[in-house]
Amino acid sequence: MNQKARLAWELYLKMETSSESFSLLQLIANDCYKMGQFYYSAKAFDVLERLDPSPEYWEGKRGACVGIFQLILAGREPRETLREVLPLLRNTGNPQVEYIIRALRKWAKDNRVSL
Repeated sequence: MNQKARLAWELYLKMETSSESFSLLQLIANDCYKMGQFYYSAKAFDVLERLDPSPEYWEGKRGACVGIFQLILAGREPRETLREVLPLLRNTGNPQVEYIIRALRKWAKDNRVSL
């Protein structure tokens, strides 16, 4: 909640797999989402979804990825971040992902952003 999402993510990466690391991952995913730190939220939701493919984690990841795109459109996130969003989206079995990826690719093509 203190706008230091990168530091929280780095702390998670240093931890051994445990219930504490899972709890930290949930905290990062949800608090970063609330604070508009969508990049780290998406990364955390991606890991959570791979550990437990429940709809809740897909919905969080989908919302965070769309949030990143909104920040890119608003000029508050580098356009190149889109390159990191697509692999996160592809890490799911949800059929909605194709519609989202298609929209992101079209925008990237129309705005000369190489993916």
